[in-house]
Amino acid sequence: MTTISFRLNGREMTRTVDPRQSLADLLRETLNLTGTHLGCEHGACGACTVEVDGMPVRSCIVLSAMCDGRSVETIEGTRADETMNIIRRHFREKHALQCGFCTPGMLMMARDIIRRHTRPDESVIRAELSGQICRCTGYMGIVAAIQAAALEINA
Repeated sequence: MTTISFRLNGREMTRTVDPRQSLADLLRETLNLTGTHLGCEHGACGACTVEVDGMPVRSCIVLSAMCDGRSVETIEGTRADETMNIIRRHFREKHALQCGFCTPGMLMMARDIIRRHTRPDESVIRAELSGQICRCTGYMGIVAAIQAAALEINA
């Protein structure tokens, strides 16, 4: 067992973890933050995307022990984030979700895209989302939502 200290959604915490435990399992099973969804558990689908030190990562392939001294933000930590509120609204208005399984990871990635690209066009968004899998929407609504949110946020 290894003891780690990290900031989770703005709160300092210390936990004793199995060195082989994934960040996703720590979040979901130990800390009951179930907004981080597990799909493939191999880093391919993006459903488990969270931010570590402000960068999107696949929490299923990041070991929790690697987060010692770092800052982790999950979808639950974005409730008061005005940028995320705008993105959520556009996802709703543009029908960018159906079953909702991929949505937390998509939202986390959408915020990252908008941070790095002030006016992303469709090709940029599709390239940036290449690691996020949605089996329901066909991505048209997701792309439209990210474009609309970027325009509003970066106006």
